Parts: sequence; structure tokens; C-alpha cells
Amino acid sequence: MESRNVAIAALVLRLSLGAMFLAHGLTKVLVFTPAGTVAFFASLGIPAIFAWLTMLAEVGGGILLLAGVQVRWVALLQLPVLLGALVVHGGNGWMFSNANGGWEFPAFWAVAQVILALLGDGARLVGHVGVGLDLAACH
Repeated sequence: MESRNVAIAALVLRLSLGAMFLAHGLTKVLVFTPAGTVAFFASLGIPAIFAWLTMLAEVGGGILLLAGVQVRWVALLQLPVLLGALVVHGGNGWMFSNANGGWEFPAFWAVAQVILALLGDGARLVGHVGVGLDLAACH
């Protein structure tokens, strides 16, 4: 029973983090627009390539996490985005509700990504013979 709970917990964590990355990435692409995101990064003294890499990591990585593709690697490869956000928000204090956002949210998110990398994919939404866990069998 415990391994089943761990598998379900990893699945919930993976889906949650995937949805968060996708939402943040799509906000940069659809709301702020790529040009606006690049301009914001430039206002912080960050080269444009990092704005593009951030959008790619957030949208692409979010989709890969939701799909359960190479979860451990994706979780680790998204860490630089979160560590960059931690640096950007580091001087703003603890709470993300502070002006320009604090550092606790990117710090927690980075820790959650490390935990996901350690846990792996978790349960599968659809059972596969010998792979993962069929949620229909979990009561």
C-alpha cells in the first residue's frame, strides 16, 4: 500500500508541477508576449536568449511533465529556470506578495522539482503491463 501511495503522490506532484510550468510559460508567451518577456529580461540585464530558453523550458517542460516523458531529466533541466527566478526575486524579501515578488515561491518550487526528480514518474494515468500503476486499481 505504501508504494502505491508514493506512486500516486509522485503523479500528483508531477501533474501539479507540469501545470504550473505550462501556466507560467503560456503567460509569458500569450499574455506578456515573447517580445514583452524579452524586454522584461533585458530590463533586468538578462540576455534575450535566456528569455527564450525560459519560455521553452516552461512550456515544453510543462507539457513533458504532464505527459510523463523523461520526468527525472525534465525536472532537473527546469532547475536553472527556478534558480534564475530565485536570484531575480532574492532581493525582494521572503514573501512573493512583496513588490516584485519574494524568493520563497521559486525556492519551494525548486525543492519540489528536486523531489520529483528523486521520485520519478509516479503512477500512470493509464495502466501498462509491468510499468507504472493503473489508477483504476487504486482505491
